[in-house]
Amino acid sequence: MSQILNLWQKAIAVPLGNKAFSLAFSQKAPYFASIRPTFTTLRPNYAELVIPKRRAVHNHLGTVHAIALCNGLEAAMGALAEVTIPKDKRWIPKGMEVSYTAKATSSIRCIAETDQAQWDGDDPDLHVRVRGLRDDDTVVIEGVIKLWVTPKPAR
Repeated sequence: MSQILNLWQKAIAVPLGNKAFSLAFSQKAPYFASIRPTFTTLRPNYAELVIPKRRAVHNHLGTVHAIALCNGLEAAMGALAEVTIPKDKRWIPKGMEVSYTAKATSSIRCIAETDQAQWDGDDPDLHVRVRGLRDDDTVVIEGVIKLWVTPKPAR
């Protein structure tokens, strides 16, 4: 079991543990802290977090800014990758393709998903499916984050 998954499982066993986990995860890549994500679900091949709608992430329309949405999707993808990747492999993001499909007028639930077969195969190109949903379950952003997954070098 990965260290991140182990930490998540310990955190959710205590009150407000998911908030403590989210804060700690945001320190790993401090830019994530700008959106104040709160993880709600984390398991191999699936991660979900919420970006709260607040002024600091608004655009000129008063909705959640597109780049804040991308940041949330990347945080969800990163957590998913860390708890899913086989121990003998490593990953790095190499691109993102998203479509903005509706206004982000509420807090946004960011979801990242893969299938285990993607991680177990030999193809180094791995596409993580990502989407963001408003409180009414309307998809406001969707796409893929492309990863490069390769064997870890021998030590």
